[in-house]
Amino acid sequence: MSEEPPAPDPSPEEPVKATDADAWATAAAEDLAAEQARRRAEHGPPPGSAAEELKKLVDTVADKLAGLQSPLLGGLAGPAAQQVVRQVVQQAKAAVEPVIDRNPDVFDHLAAAGGELLAAYRSAVQAQERRWTAGTADPARDRKDPRDPGEGTGPGERIDLD
Repeated sequence: MSEEPPAPDPSPEEPVKATDADAWATAAAEDLAAEQARRRAEHGPPPGSAAEELKKLVDTVADKLAGLQSPLLGGLAGPAAQQVVRQVVQQAKAAVEPVIDRNPDVFDHLAAAGGELLAAYRSAVQAQERRWTAGTADPARDRKDPRDPGEGTGPGERIDLD
């Protein structure tokens, strides 16, 4: 039997220190939260989902259209035309918002598909630009057949169309 000294009892004057099992993860999470708060303060809140952004767009367009003064109608039908525009905007908004609320994932997929289409277009344009710019500055070197002497050196005669 081995005799071990008894563990010291914590005195009431010394608080018991709780050790964090994963101090590195806690510090990293705190740093990440601080960086996110700094970026939000600097750049504003991050954009929401595609559905939320579409709702904001619909609200903004509806507000702008409702407050639009029509210079085409002048003073003849101004208030009546504005009321009709407001009513049409509200009906369109009432039709669009439930669709956005029921299918928010669809708009995220559409946004991702738009990004993919943009990437494919950019890739095609960059490939074409590389082909255009790969040529030399001397047009004599750009001929397909090196044996072809080019225009104006053959036995053909000039035809005047006047």
